[in-house]
Amino acid sequence: MEHLIFRLAVALAIGLVVGVERGWRERKDPPGSRTAGVRTFALIGLFGGVTAALADALKSPAVLIAASLAITTVFAGFKYREMVKDKDYGITGLVAAMLVFALGALAVAGDPAVAGAAAIAATGLLAAREMLHGLVARLTWVELRSALVLLAMTVIVLPLLPNRTIDPFDSINPRQIWLFMVLTATISYAGYVAVKVAGPEKGILFSAIGGALVSSTAVTIAFARRAAAGEPAPLLAGGAALAAMVSLLRVLAICMVVAPGLVRTLAPPALAAAICFAAIGAVMLRDAKGAKGESALGNPFDLGPLAAFAAMFGLVSGVSGFLLKAVGPDSIYLVNAVAGIVDVDVPSLNAARLAGGALSMEGAALAILIALGVNAAARVGFSAAAGPPGFAARLGVATAIAGVGAVGVLVLARGL
Repeated sequence: MEHLIFRLAVALAIGLVVGVERGWRERKDPPGSRTAGVRTFALIGLFGGVTAALADALKSPAVLIAASLAITTVFAGFKYREMVKDKDYGITGLVAAMLVFALGALAVAGDPAVAGAAAIAATGLLAAREMLHGLVARLTWVELRSALVLLAMTVIVLPLLPNRTIDPFDSINPRQIWLFMVLTATISYAGYVAVKVAGPEKGILFSAIGGALVSSTAVTIAFARRAAAGEPAPLLAGGAALAAMVSLLRVLAICMVVAPGLVRTLAPPALAAAICFAAIGAVMLRDAKGAKGESALGNPFDLGPLAAFAAMFGLVSGVSGFLLKAVGPDSIYLVNAVAGIVDVDVPSLNAARLAGGALSMEGAALAILIALGVNAAARVGFSAAAGPPGFAARLGVATAIAGVGAVGVLVLARGL
């Protein structure tokens, strides 16, 4: 009996939670002018629970089915009259009532914890109506397409890929490569959303931080070209330094998800370099107050860059697998140094994938640091080729200080 009373209380609470949201939304309407409020939804939840208990006691699911059809028919009839009166075509209230009945029944006949969690999620969705409608109104086709591509990559393609190596060097795992691509794409999309929410008027700051979630190298080259076109080099160099900081933190975050054991060796020097880049970038931005820039974060889900990422990741994985078998574990350092010239994600993810297996945790962390260092130096070279000397010099100084800080912390950590 106590067990049943608890489950019925959960069913009643489910109706109350949804009913409070429904009642709050219609709080300005006069009493009796709406089909259902707090009490009605609470009773519907309890009705679902009692019906499920009766169906179980009588060993007849037909009781539950008949009660479900009855409450839906009655509620729909009253809701129809309300819709005619208000000239409204929304059926959210009807669906909510049906869901409350079903969750009330689930609380008694199934798992009350799951039913309660579903009720909270449904209430949150109902309460977020204005926010969701506003989001849909501001959503562009490119953003919708990107979200759908990300969902398709995750829900459709990922489960279909074989979760095993397919090359003779035991290094190319299609599902693993795709999973890393989904992870990188998700972080890139988060950066895109952050830039859009903040607004383009934030200029250089959000261009650097948001763009670095896609590619700090691309941000650096773009800023260098803008500096060459006459925009303030100190401001743009400060933005490039902040992009370098974000790149380090992004790689560190990804590696923490893929191989948490890397944190002990990788985090201290990476964070030291990130702090140096952040401090120098902030100083340069402060000294260049008054300058303006435009945010130009591109779509991170173009199929071309995604395919190139997968191809490069597969190539680096295959080459590293060959070198690891032919030469030994030390070859990964050469692979990461070469790949780091143009990208940090691929060599970093490849080393993280091998951590604890073909490579020790310390060896994988060192390989990632090599890729980060080479990429930082390459960005200075790219900026010198694409931008004015003042831009490259400022970024070079910031990179040198960050490198010294990282090496110093790494040596100190190893000494301890």
